[in-house]
Amino acid sequence: MVCLGNICRSPTAHSVLEKFIADRGLSQQIKVDSAGTGDWHIGKPPDPRSREAALKRGYDLSAQRARQVDVDDFQRFHYILAMDNNNLRDLGQRCPADFKHNLQLFLEFGSAEYDSVPDPYYSGPEGFELVLDLVEEANRNLLAHIIKQHGLNADQ
Repeated sequence: MVCLGNICRSPTAHSVLEKFIADRGLSQQIKVDSAGTGDWHIGKPPDPRSREAALKRGYDLSAQRARQVDVDDFQRFHYILAMDNNNLRDLGQRCPADFKHNLQLFLEFGSAEYDSVPDPYYSGPEGFELVLDLVEEANRNLLAHIIKQHGLNADQ
């Protein structure tokens, strides 16, 4: 999960997917991480507004710390999902040619009217709620895709 600073959208998507994975008994088989294309928030926790909105829905972002995408990520992860087109472009410029097939927009797994997860940083609480709505839907579809694509057995 990749956004610009790794303090709003990507840590939210990360935590939501981790919870969905745990609920299905797949935590030993699927690993999730998040990062930013920028470096200015490295080591910082997610935005307090993201943490608060997520916690109201049962997602805990408190253990996460922002980090920047590094070159090893492209080889380490099967899915590198950008929250918007700008981050997808930035990832594409950094990604070795052999791994470009792992890059895509996160909301390709959504069915909403959005193609990108809007950055809520300069919005009010409704922006953080929208992020949660979008990532919950996309993560349900993403997890179903991963289970089917990789032949995993889920508990539920």
